[in-house]
Amino acid sequence: MGSTHSSCACHPLTSQNPSITIAATHPAFAAAGFRIFNTQLGFRPKAKTLTLNRRGTLRMSCGKMESESGRAAGDVHGIGEELVGKMVYDALVWCSLHGLVVGDRSVKRSGTSPGVGMVHAPVSLLPVSFPESYWKQACELAPLFNELVDRVSLDAEFLQDTLSRTKKVDAFTSRLLDIHSKMVEIGKKEDIRLGLHRSDYMLDEQTNLLLQIEMNTISSSFAGLGCLVSELHRSLLRQYGEHLGLDHKRVPGNPAVSGFAEALAKAWSEYSNPRAVVLIVVQPEERNMYDQHWLSTNLREKHNVRTVRKTLAEIEKGGVLQHDGRLLIGDEEVAVVYFRAGYAPADYPTEAEWSARLLIEQSSAIKCPSISYHLAGTKKVQQELAKLNVLERFVEKKEDISKLRKCFAGLWSLDDAEIVKDAIERPELYVMKPQREGGGNNIYGDDVRESLLRLQREGSEETAAYILMQRISPATSPAILLRDGVSHKDHAVSELGIFSAYLRSNDKVIVNDQCGYLMRTKVSSSDEGGVAAGFAVLDSIHLT
Repeated sequence: MGSTHSSCACHPLTSQNPSITIAATHPAFAAAGFRIFNTQLGFRPKAKTLTLNRRGTLRMSCGKMESESGRAAGDVHGIGEELVGKMVYDALVWCSLHGLVVGDRSVKRSGTSPGVGMVHAPVSLLPVSFPESYWKQACELAPLFNELVDRVSLDAEFLQDTLSRTKKVDAFTSRLLDIHSKMVEIGKKEDIRLGLHRSDYMLDEQTNLLLQIEMNTISSSFAGLGCLVSELHRSLLRQYGEHLGLDHKRVPGNPAVSGFAEALAKAWSEYSNPRAVVLIVVQPEERNMYDQHWLSTNLREKHNVRTVRKTLAEIEKGGVLQHDGRLLIGDEEVAVVYFRAGYAPADYPTEAEWSARLLIEQSSAIKCPSISYHLAGTKKVQQELAKLNVLERFVEKKEDISKLRKCFAGLWSLDDAEIVKDAIERPELYVMKPQREGGGNNIYGDDVRESLLRLQREGSEETAAYILMQRISPATSPAILLRDGVSHKDHAVSELGIFSAYLRSNDKVIVNDQCGYLMRTKVSSSDEGGVAAGFAVLDSIHLT
């Protein structure tokens, strides 16, 4: 669990054929690796094919996928250059008119001055096809994961014990745990708890299972821009759908920004001060500010809730904690603190930022997330929850436990000697993950072997700073990716994120809903997958 821009734990299977159909069996799984995964997850390989493609409605026929029109499925690369050019032009106009934009990295002020140096967000020109049954499964999991995060957050002993060894070798996690410990010591309770989450998944070709990559509990980004990509693709398909064999009605509605705003507004209402504000904690130079401004605009125009944007350094300088626990920023009382920063070590360059985080946690303002929600989303906690009999500590219904466990990928501690040995011998089947967020931090391929061997030689406690994860093998599909006004064709893999909102006041659950989605697509040759980190583009789905 954890992170703002998730890093795809994927093993792309590539092909030069634009119509990709790959059997869901893999020789490697006949050896010890599959035995290990099977013991962990309880699945068996299925001799089926599963293709994510970008053209036509798919059907299974004699082991081959075809479009309803009879043409090769996924033939995006076969679209004529003249038609591609028209769609690219229309897409760029649409993005400009509708605010599907980010700050241009080449313009110095683009991260500090709204309206200066804007460029369209990186997007896929057409939606990726996605089986409706898996879409429904991901949506149905959202409230279950919301409840799980909430219950884990209330178990201070579990959080501290699970992360105790990590604390010794990871300074960032250690500082978060210190704040958590202080809250426990002073008996600080969060009677009103708000979570705006995103659970990320990939379809694994080896098993035909929808597998969770991680659960993001802090700064779940792109609720604002993700909605717009769905509308962009609907607009393009209304105009060009007949030529492409795609129906705009099969792109599902995406109410993520309104769902997040409604949950924030209800939390603000629970605070019971109509003059209070929602404080958005931001990074000093935020080129993804427009994704955040869409949320602020929705809060103001639909719910009459004012927002204030401050960095952690500004909060430390201007924030005051009243004797009754109220948090003031200047003359403004804060009802809700919504974090869009604070998830990575780079967000805490000095002690001032840590002081601000502690100040917020000590206050009576509603935190999104609280320190306990933040810790509940760490990768080490995700790995611990995947162990046998651990979910039962937090989830009562056997049916819910089964649904949750079904989507767990293989997750292991580096204390597992058998798994570490297998990862050294076959590193291509694993991803090594540190307790870091934001993309660009994971270890893949031969680097997994080298990292594990180094840790063994050193006999270091540093092993507690990492987990091993099964490397997911998603299908590839031909795509047309659009960045900086230039399109290019490539083979790509996609990752589905399901947004969800959870609001609880004491024993009363006020909100527990799935409220939209984010599709991210990257070239199949790339390991990492964060959009803001520059690895992926925003996408939407076409249900098949």
